[in-house]
Amino acid sequence: MRLYLVRHPKPLVAADTCYGGTDLAVPAEEQARVLSALCAALPEREPLFCSPLQRCAVLADSLADALHAGPAIHDARLAEMSFGSWEMRAWEQIPRAEIDAWADDLVHYRPGGGENVLQAAQRVRAFHDDLKQSRRECAIVICHAGTMRLMMACQHGLPPAEMALRAARLPHTIAYGELIVLDC
Repeated sequence: MRLYLVRHPKPLVAADTCYGGTDLAVPAEEQARVLSALCAALPEREPLFCSPLQRCAVLADSLADALHAGPAIHDARLAEMSFGSWEMRAWEQIPRAEIDAWADDLVHYRPGGGENVLQAAQRVRAFHDDLKQSRRECAIVICHAGTMRLMMACQHGLPPAEMALRAARLPHTIAYGELIVLDC
């Protein structure tokens, strides 16, 4: 199966803000820029899945129309990790001891009392496994950088805890609107 992973466009949020599970809008100009670039790069008439958060869902719905893909399938398993009380706080305002505690236990620590990377890995793995079992030749997934890193870790057949650790250790280098193609 060929999997087209797309990170959402840049949302309306200040730089250096923790916003994992927060539902943020995207400026219309940014939405249009990413939509135009993706229409030229993605195949038509292929199933399209997305995180239900609007920074993904609005793009996915527009892409589904433009690519004649049928309605986009909004799947909560593709949402970004929730950072609990850290959400919408500047990273510099989060106590250093809390960030260090997360760094010491990347898999199990629940930043801000939210979700841990293992929980995110388990739901992303479940989505990935369901997609593989569907025996589709191709699928497009509009999601988040964290979700994309976890989807890439699925490629190695690791159990969720190892998958979570691998994804958590990957540098965050996925740009807004970036397309990554995986052959599963």
